[in-house]
Amino acid sequence: MSELRQDPISGRWVVIAEERAKRPRAFVADNSPVSLEGCPFCEGHEDETPRELFVIREENAEQSEHQWRVRVVRNKYPALELDAAPLATGLLPTDRAVDVAARDTLPGVGSHEVIIESPEHVLRTTDMSPDQLTDVLVAYRERLRALREDPRLKHALVFKNVGTAAGATLEHAHSQLIALPFVPPLIEEELQGAERYYERHGESVFDVILRDELAAGERIVAENDGFVAFCPFASRAPYEMWIMPRVHASHYEETEEPQLGELARLLHDVMHRLDVVLHQPAYNHVIHSGPFDRQNMHHYHWYVEVVPRVTKIAGFEWATGCVINVVQPEKAAEQLRAVMKQA
Repeated sequence: MSELRQDPISGRWVVIAEERAKRPRAFVADNSPVSLEGCPFCEGHEDETPRELFVIREENAEQSEHQWRVRVVRNKYPALELDAAPLATGLLPTDRAVDVAARDTLPGVGSHEVIIESPEHVLRTTDMSPDQLTDVLVAYRERLRALREDPRLKHALVFKNVGTAAGATLEHAHSQLIALPFVPPLIEEELQGAERYYERHGESVFDVILRDELAAGERIVAENDGFVAFCPFASRAPYEMWIMPRVHASHYEETEEPQLGELARLLHDVMHRLDVVLHQPAYNHVIHSGPFDRQNMHHYHWYVEVVPRVTKIAGFEWATGCVINVVQPEKAAEQLRAVMKQA
């Protein structure tokens, strides 16, 4: 069973989850391909994963394990588990003060899920069609809607690791979702910064950023009717991109399917550009969305962050939280724009 521990100085929460060390190649940077026979995410190997939480099937498929398009299952090596604490009892991290002397722990309550993005053994976002990506984005939305009904859970993060440098231990295209009983400090900092700006200026800082980026154009990578992709002004990583909806919305899970289709098309486009410029790099993408218990926030705007893993975090970054980016975002955007859009 995992534990939640709080640093008595910073207030930062840490998940201690020893089960995670049992993952395949958990401590080895191994780029060798996995045989299809040994991949638990391929169609026909459904009995090798934990129980199914959500599935999108082929329209004419019978209600069986096969003929699915996207599956969501519990992580076999979870960082957090819903049955770690009863539904209505037990102190949550937000309910208690730090006790330096006691250094006690809390149950690791939460949810850790895997979104298996294709029945076929594909590796990258660009190996799938925009329609397949739409199914994946719908699965994200439906799981977030289900988890926000649990009063113990305050926030959830959907993220994707591609390549060993980005933390992936299985190559079959998949994403993960971790729901937490607290709002993580970095997310809370972002929320508070956005709220301060709104109080001073009467509009969302995200709306201002989007408007200014569209007006300037130099950091825009690609856009369509619903979304805009750009390299943020203070990019923390080379070729980092944000994909932001044009219409203000604070929560990803409120997005309707037509808009998710537009997001899928733009995501497919920009990931193709990234693959061409950086020769299929390892990367993470993360959905930034509002907390479950704070709906319809005028100051916050959900977005997708794409971070190629082409440089490493070293001592200065680890100690200070201040990163060094070796590629100017304007130049990164220029290179990405220059790539011909995939047909």
